[in-house]
Amino acid sequence: MKQKHRRPFVIVTFAMTMDGKITTRNFSPVDFTSREDKLHLFRQRALGDAVLIGHTTLQRDNVRLGLPQEELRKARIRRGQTPYPLRVIVSNEGKIDSRLKIFQSDPTNAGPVVIFSTTRMPRKYRCALMEKATLHLSNSLHVDLAEVLRKLRGEYKVRTVACEGGATLFRSLLEEGLVDQLNLTIAPYLFGGADAPTLTGLSKEFLPKSVHCSILDMRVVGDECFLTYRIRPRK
Repeated sequence: MKQKHRRPFVIVTFAMTMDGKITTRNFSPVDFTSREDKLHLFRQRALGDAVLIGHTTLQRDNVRLGLPQEELRKARIRRGQTPYPLRVIVSNEGKIDSRLKIFQSDPTNAGPVVIFSTTRMPRKYRCALMEKATLHLSNSLHVDLAEVLRKLRGEYKVRTVACEGGATLFRSLLEEGLVDQLNLTIAPYLFGGADAPTLTGLSKEFLPKSVHCSILDMRVVGDECFLTYRIRPRK
């Protein structure tokens, strides 16, 4: 358990079709889950001291990552958390559009935005983003996710991270053994197609090592199944 204190507990939440697809082959936003699943996502987001998202997913879905439900904010305050989680974006190249909705939120109605990227971020993006977010730029080609989590724990006192994808970020976290829990909603649809991404994206390569999951909870609401898995640590 000591190892867990060096980084936050990481919870990843996804919804997928019965054949394992998380979106269409065009990666376009698709609404295939119920209102209950959307509330489930908000509840999981509310548990995190920080909510983590990859830049590609953020740009595609253009979400604010806020908490519109007052009862969830009140519950956070009762737990000793801030009303809103810290909003964390990961991007290797840093070409993040400062006009995205996440940067247009009223700072009193959403958590601060923190960006982890590299010195590959072009100057014009740095200038635009530094007025809207806190930037952490590493001198490397890719963001070191383990270091991101350590910094969130050490500098921002984050104990729990709610990750909302996408698949590439999830795969990268899995490859480094940085996921502790997976919340998975199975929706009653079949998409088909080899070009539609699964939980770990479109890579044809196996993970470096298979990931063993233990089921913690299962509930059925309507035609959807909500599953909670604990990711077993690698030996």
